[in-house]
Amino acid sequence: MPSFLLVALIHPLAARLRKSPWTAAILDGINIVALALMTSVLLQLGQSALIDVLTWLIALISLGILLRFKINSVWLILAGALVGVVRFWLW
Repeated sequence: MPSFLLVALIHPLAARLRKSPWTAAILDGINIVALALMTSVLLQLGQSALIDVLTWLIALISLGILLRFKINSVWLILAGALVGVVRFWLW
């Protein structure tokens, strides 16, 4: 919740800063750094979570479904959890 409040508070200021070429360049740089950080976290989480064939299949099938049908990702999370529970019971 604090991050949403922070975004709401900063948005008017950021809109004004975007009007200046100098500060717009700084904000672009901040965006690039944020994307690089998210990519790094994605790679670290992927190495920890994608540990066998089943987890890779769940990830790839979920990505395909998400891109093709654009359903709410909550359903994909629940389906993945269900597959994990069934695997735990059968393993």
